[in-house]
Amino acid sequence: MSSSTQATTPPGNELARATSPYLRQHAHNPVAWREWGPEALAAAQREQKPIFLSIGYAACHWCHVMAHESFADANVAAVLNRHFINIKVDREERPDLDEIYMQATLVLNQGQGGWPMSVWLTPEGRPFFAGTYFPPTSRWGRPGFREICERIAEAWQTDRARLESGAQQLTEIVRAGLTAAPAEEARLDRATVDAAAAALAAAFDRERGGLLSGGTNKFPPSMALEVLLRAALRQPAGDPRRQQYVDLVHVTLRNMAKGGIFDQLGGGFHRYSTDPDWHVPHFEKMLYDQALVSRAYLDAWQATGEPLYRRVACETLHYVLADLQAPEGGFYSARDADSEGEEGKYYVWTRAEILDVLGAEDGELLCGYYDVRASGNWEDPHAPGAAKNVLRVRREVRCVSRMCCVPETECEERLAAARAKLLAARARRVPPTLDDKVLVEWNGLMIAGLARGGAVLDEPRHITAAERAATFLLSELWRGGRLRRSWCRGRTTPVAFLTDYAALTEGLIELFEVTGQRRWLDRAAELTRTALELFWDPEQGGFFLTAWDHEPLIARSKDLRDSAVPSGNSLMLMNLLRLAALLGEPEFRRRADQMLRGLAGEVAATPLASERFLAGVEFATEPPLEIVLVGDPESADLRALRRAAYSVYLPNRVIVTGRPDAPDAVPLLRGRQRMGGQPAAYLCVGGSCQRPILSPEGLRRELAAVGMAPAT
Repeated sequence: MSSSTQATTPPGNELARATSPYLRQHAHNPVAWREWGPEALAAAQREQKPIFLSIGYAACHWCHVMAHESFADANVAAVLNRHFINIKVDREERPDLDEIYMQATLVLNQGQGGWPMSVWLTPEGRPFFAGTYFPPTSRWGRPGFREICERIAEAWQTDRARLESGAQQLTEIVRAGLTAAPAEEARLDRATVDAAAAALAAAFDRERGGLLSGGTNKFPPSMALEVLLRAALRQPAGDPRRQQYVDLVHVTLRNMAKGGIFDQLGGGFHRYSTDPDWHVPHFEKMLYDQALVSRAYLDAWQATGEPLYRRVACETLHYVLADLQAPEGGFYSARDADSEGEEGKYYVWTRAEILDVLGAEDGELLCGYYDVRASGNWEDPHAPGAAKNVLRVRREVRCVSRMCCVPETECEERLAAARAKLLAARARRVPPTLDDKVLVEWNGLMIAGLARGGAVLDEPRHITAAERAATFLLSELWRGGRLRRSWCRGRTTPVAFLTDYAALTEGLIELFEVTGQRRWLDRAAELTRTALELFWDPEQGGFFLTAWDHEPLIARSKDLRDSAVPSGNSLMLMNLLRLAALLGEPEFRRRADQMLRGLAGEVAATPLASERFLAGVEFATEPPLEIVLVGDPESADLRALRRAAYSVYLPNRVIVTGRPDAPDAVPLLRGRQRMGGQPAAYLCVGGSCQRPILSPEGLRRELAAVGMAPAT
């Protein structure tokens, strides 16, 4: 296709005007794509054509493959344009549509789903057939896409009543699957969390860590690791379960850090591993993974003091600031898996390339450390025999130093210099495409990760970056008293979802705890009150994903299942509990208690699907520890107390920093004074406090007695 043809939007294709980079990637397809909206739905009703709904996202490798093979094909496009109203959706901009039609896809395909998602709907939006990736012609046991389209078009003409009847039945199943069922007998308590931890421990890979998904894939199990660490903290020191849970955290985080799922040169994590060894990743990098995985490493660093965890958390957060932060302050969504039409090309190496960049001596050193082989250390199915290597750590530095007859300290220094040279060489390659939309939900998670990371790692620049992002979101995506979900190049989408309010609230609470600035807490409370107005279910408690005045869809989801990111209900439960403790507002606690009762049946039935929700369950079982740091937040002495407060793994706590005489002091600060003009730390539970602590060492010692921390 010529460049002039590519620059021309085909007749009927409306995606050039979309805010979504993913939709704009399809603006030059010969398919007459439309965006989801009243005009497209009205056209389906008017023409009485079924809808072909294609849902994907910008960093999706198989979405690109299907676009190249089928949507760019004029013959396939002719079939689609003749028989269907064709709608393209970015799942990241419209999680409501993605959730509804993924549920239908899972029902129709025996629990198998994924992206690209291909769904055929009646003009009323009810699904009657669905799949994921279809090859252009029949192969691998899959029917060809054009053939599927022709069969569906014929069935619509000859057997429409049957398709519509099946669509109605499927719609009822989807509605039931997206609504948490109440159960009066269920009860959530710490025993629920303990049972979930035991079930996770039984399912984990004890040798390599993590959980298998789909046979060979492994996703970073960030929220599962949080459940294990929380459960370990509650076990007595001699209880074998405590060590078992900590060991599973160790084996998972160590192997992830050494595998190809972690970018050994540039930092940050790829989306998942395609093998049980964490070796060959699916190469896209998602913002939410950087937020959640860095949090897991921060927690483990606090609990164990393992230097590797600190380094990996630092490198992950550094990657985010270097590659994903927009000049305006917000964070971009993802880096693609593909570059120059080939998945992973940007990240993999041949041995010859490495030796060419580093020279023989340093090249051999690095190849020995990162398992680089002349024949390659993996077989790329798209380029067999290409001798490619995904960098992974297979030996300790001391082993490589002996192999290469280099002192260990010198070996470490030379490896660090070699990594820097390789990274500079890699930067000269064609990079994967950047998905430059800014999503409130993922940014909220990242703000929380950076704020907490800044405190745990004592890195003020991380806190500054989190504040910049929060300021940007509250300035550019807060319109008319409501959030908007997505921003891209100055344009925003018109709606937001529960997850946007919930994740941003979490980020603002973290910023308040780290900085002591009341403005972040006030905005968190404002967002929460708005979310209660828009999304709260007054009958059973909990939150719907969509607002009460959202466009009518075939189902309204109220979900608490955590997936790649925490569910909105999981986030909101913890937000309500933390805000109740920080502000002393009983209404927030009352709503949290309603959630615990109203959603208990769903969580009790499938606890492993609600791992972040379980963190809120545990937090709610007894009053949290209140760490009150009294003094000037910017003083060196108070910062030293704050470092001590963040040096211990203690998940069921809130932190307040500031002066009790400040006009905007929160209730926990009132009545607590500095001692002899020096900052002081108060440890309180339910308003009852111990004697003030003046030294960082004393504060750390007291916190370590109730939390987890490495021995000093």
